[in-house]
Amino acid sequence: MVWNSVLAPVLEQAAMHIPDGFLSLPVVIVCWILSAVALGFAVRETNEQLGERQVPLMGVLAAFIFAGQMINFQVAGGTSGHLIGAALATILLGPWAAMLIMTAVVAVQALFFQDGGLIALGANILFMAVVAPLVSYGIYRSLRNLHQWVAAALAAWASVVVAAIGVSVALAASGTIALGVVLPAMTTVHVLIGIGEALITVGALAFISASRPDLMTLQPAEAGSGRWPMIGLAIALVVALLSPLASSSPDGLERVAEDFGFIDRAMEPFYQIIPDYLFPGISNEALATILAGVLGTLLMFGVTLFLARRLQRREAS
Repeated sequence: MVWNSVLAPVLEQAAMHIPDGFLSLPVVIVCWILSAVALGFAVRETNEQLGERQVPLMGVLAAFIFAGQMINFQVAGGTSGHLIGAALATILLGPWAAMLIMTAVVAVQALFFQDGGLIALGANILFMAVVAPLVSYGIYRSLRNLHQWVAAALAAWASVVVAAIGVSVALAASGTIALGVVLPAMTTVHVLIGIGEALITVGALAFISASRPDLMTLQPAEAGSGRWPMIGLAIALVVALLSPLASSSPDGLERVAEDFGFIDRAMEPFYQIIPDYLFPGISNEALATILAGVLGTLLMFGVTLFLARRLQRREAS
């Protein structure tokens, strides 16, 4: 797809997450409040459940989800999608820890990679780090006794679709586009993206189930010490190395914004560190993407590990 040269810089920073400019200030404020309340509960519940042996798993999951989100996969109609990862984190660590993991991922993406707006960060947290884990938790917990893999697939699929519905409502409430227009468009494309999410989630869980079946719970899992966390981090780094293979087609939200003419509402980022997941100063785009992915994966592992240990020490004190 050939992008209009005038809009290309805006499209680059708008990819994947909601950019600044799509949502009105009142909607942004409501999203920040709801996210803050939900994360307050998540911190409290995680404090009560988090043990020393669960901390490494939080870091590994955050690193893997970050790397996985860099790889957009092609869906119908010249549109791409990417992993959210909320269902995977929820099934392995429970909904509250999953909220904290997803919040860390979304925040690092916005702060360091200009993926999603800083003003709109509360909205991105709400839909990807609060709504998606809660939807995953409700569906997986209700259906896992009937069939574990079907439950996981449906939880992953629904987390994408419901999050897309939430974004549609926020866009409509902001006056960006009518709900009757954006809701069918967003739902249709994310129904397809959700299939990819389900396949990736079930594949990852099948691998984990074969190697560490004790992790397949809805409670904070005993990840254990030794080589397992390092193996998990190594797998995440391998995924990051594959990031240049990602589809260049616009993702679901970006495609809808292009098709219905509100892409030009996206604001330029306030600053740039590693914009569009391209490490600055590297002329080779594939190498720049790999370096950005590896750095981001290691940063994600370290940041989440640090935050998890701080939560653990806070509870201990």
